[in-house]
Amino acid sequence: MNGARYLHQLYTKANRNYTGRVTVPLLWDKREGTAVNNESSEIIRMLNGEFDAFGDAGVDFYPAPLRARIDEMNEFLQHYVNTGVYRAGFAGTQTDYDEAVDELFQALDELEVRLAHRPYLVGNRLTESDWRFFVTLIRFDAAYYGALRCNLRRLVDYPNLWDYTRRLYHLPGIAETVRLDHIKRHYYDEYAGIINRTIVPKGPLLDFSPPGVSHENPQPSLTDISSITAMS
Repeated sequence: MNGARYLHQLYTKANRNYTGRVTVPLLWDKREGTAVNNESSEIIRMLNGEFDAFGDAGVDFYPAPLRARIDEMNEFLQHYVNTGVYRAGFAGTQTDYDEAVDELFQALDELEVRLAHRPYLVGNRLTESDWRFFVTLIRFDAAYYGALRCNLRRLVDYPNLWDYTRRLYHLPGIAETVRLDHIKRHYYDEYAGIINRTIVPKGPLLDFSPPGVSHENPQPSLTDISSITAMS
């Protein structure tokens, strides 16, 4: 793109003095040969509304009547799930890791309950929150479970979350954006030497009860996010 083979070349093309981190996603203006934005949450909003002249203006993942609830859900997802996997994977101490993993899986437990009675996270329609959740879920078992030690349970151990993920995956245009081979290579290769391998994973949770004996293992809820599951 614009004569560049590597992403860092675009960053320095936009600013020859740039010395910061090179990250994705990057919204790039090919005509002007410069960067527009590299913050995913802002790019989502731009693509949702600012490019209606070039796409389907009828698609709106941030509808006005649901915006307050979408913002609340996004904040919850960002803290406990989207960045929760990284707080666990990149934790520097056992204590930090244990805290992050507990919060992550308590949040997933809450969302599993939430999706038992509705098809999507907010209202009864597909919104921005669902796509913010999807990008973590689609990577979970392939990468986060092993590489980042988020291994109390797999995504496939959550019936509602697993069904939800598969429904989103099979929406038109989505499956072809997912490359699990790229995802696994990134998390197992690129982070070598960064992750503290002396930290002991908390999972997986293993049940060695006698065959035919049900074993209850209730999970605690996050008291400060109980309103999420109560949201209509």
